[in-house]
Amino acid sequence: MNRSTERPTVTTSPTSNLDEASTLRHQLADQLAEAGHIRTPAVDEALRTVPRHAFAPEVPVQKAYTNDIVATRHNDDGHVISSISAPWLQADMLEAARIRPGHHVLEIGSGGYNAALIAELVGANGSVITVDIDRAVTDRATRFLTQTGYDRVRVVTADAEHLPTCIVPDGGFDAILVTVDTWDLPWIDALAEGGRLVAPLRLHGYHWAIGFTKRDGALHSDEPLIVCGFVAMQGDGAWNPNRRTVPGTGVHLSWEDGTPMPVDQLAPALTLEPTVTHTHVTVRGQEPFDALTLYLAGALNSFCRLSVEPDGDNGVLNPPPKHWPGAAIVRGDSLARLDTERIDDGDDGKGRYEFVVHGYGPHGHLAAQEMAEHVQHWQHNHRGAACPRITVRPQTNPTSAAPIHHPHVFDKRHTRITVDWPIAPGAAAHLMNG
Repeated sequence: MNRSTERPTVTTSPTSNLDEASTLRHQLADQLAEAGHIRTPAVDEALRTVPRHAFAPEVPVQKAYTNDIVATRHNDDGHVISSISAPWLQADMLEAARIRPGHHVLEIGSGGYNAALIAELVGANGSVITVDIDRAVTDRATRFLTQTGYDRVRVVTADAEHLPTCIVPDGGFDAILVTVDTWDLPWIDALAEGGRLVAPLRLHGYHWAIGFTKRDGALHSDEPLIVCGFVAMQGDGAWNPNRRTVPGTGVHLSWEDGTPMPVDQLAPALTLEPTVTHTHVTVRGQEPFDALTLYLAGALNSFCRLSVEPDGDNGVLNPPPKHWPGAAIVRGDSLARLDTERIDDGDDGKGRYEFVVHGYGPHGHLAAQEMAEHVQHWQHNHRGAACPRITVRPQTNPTSAAPIHHPHVFDKRHTRITVDWPIAPGAAAHLMNG
């Protein structure tokens, strides 16, 4: 948006509050720049210009400028179904989108504030369309965008799974930003060749904000993955956890990607003490290991996520393990799950932990050994390597599909997603797919 364009004053706040908001806005931008989330002058100026508090009038102005989400709508069960995302994540995603003046940009998941930031980036010669399935959300976004002078943003109420073709510009959008938790990416055709798509993509229930460039009709990641969380996609694009419950145990197994396995036969396994297989792979306290769980999700057949009800009736999973839902595999009447075991206080006092695998059932020790070997393979060959490369191809284009033997494949409704793991410097790859 042209910054010389005069915007109407937000008259719902007294002048002193506006002065405070300006100060807080600049303080937040300083914080984001110092932490490396803001990396370009354009994104910096956008975050210093758009009045975030005007899109969150239900919270105090100080809270509107904290580096955290602001929930704006809940369902009848009290779950958040719309929010203003955390500023650090918005900045990272805007930087990843590489938006330029004159670009035509689509946002999936409305709220108003992020669309206003995009409007600042595209300027007077660009365009912004924001889409949401919830009429209450789009009405709210329209109201606040108008009040703050960003009424050039077009707000559309629609199910983004079936994007109206009439809103797609000739040649496609230059950038698409998805600000809801999405299981699939059905918008490849709406993106221009060479355009950018940034989305929080779910792979077996793990979530990463990923920046893609469209080349030869497919999406190719080319930036580090960002662990994140967003409100869930609604409508026909909503994800299905494919959850099964082991009878009488309170233990749930979810196959969000892949084919669910029978689970009734696992009940006896969960009455016995597990075997413990040590991997001798360690992690420091508070050190993320999301890359490992993504690797295991692609490498192991019948991979699933294991969760448990705190009051579940089983003899070996109470009290619940520390990390839920955990990585697990089912092998007939047996299963194995990944856990960590504290081994010392660590040099920094935060502790040092070893990855261990618990095996349940008559063949649980074999399942545990299988998972442990993959943890060790990741340690020896991929830990410390560059970020994995993710490629998204349309399911309807067989000529561009990945080879069926590719070891890390996630088949979605609209796309086939492959994950390629670079070898870490100095690693001698073991003889194992991955």
